[in-house]
Amino acid sequence: MDDERAVAQVLARYVRAADHRDGAAMSALFVENAVAEIYYSNGGTREKLAELTGAEAIGNAVAGLMAPHPPRGWSHHTTQDHIIEIDGDEATLDAQFIVYSIQGHERPADGWPEGAFGAQGTITPIESGYYQPRLRRFDGAWRIVHHTILMDQPMAFPGA
Repeated sequence: MDDERAVAQVLARYVRAADHRDGAAMSALFVENAVAEIYYSNGGTREKLAELTGAEAIGNAVAGLMAPHPPRGWSHHTTQDHIIEIDGDEATLDAQFIVYSIQGHERPADGWPEGAFGAQGTITPIESGYYQPRLRRFDGAWRIVHHTILMDQPMAFPGA
């Protein structure tokens, strides 16, 4: 696998770990002393919303601070328009993202109503912005050393 594809796969694994609320999988993508910063873009003036230091803290935030999925519910992160730059064992990635909230309807006990067809539920975009990780290759594997999340909308966090 070439380096550009390997770097892109780190982000693919990142969004899957977030969707699954899998703290261990998320932690494995970061170096031990990594930093993750979350900003609100606010019309071009960045406002810092949160900072996490350490792979374990980042994983714990995914597992414990992200809202759990409701019954028949899920989140689905998509990324697009990746800009990847590689310089030896250092890389940067800049990708747009959208997070969707998926909510399946509960199947009625007596079955779907006449005329029902296809997917039953809703898909709603709930977040968007940019993921901008800096990565370094360690022992042949790319890991995130610093991750900037630039949100298009403000965020509320518990206790803030």
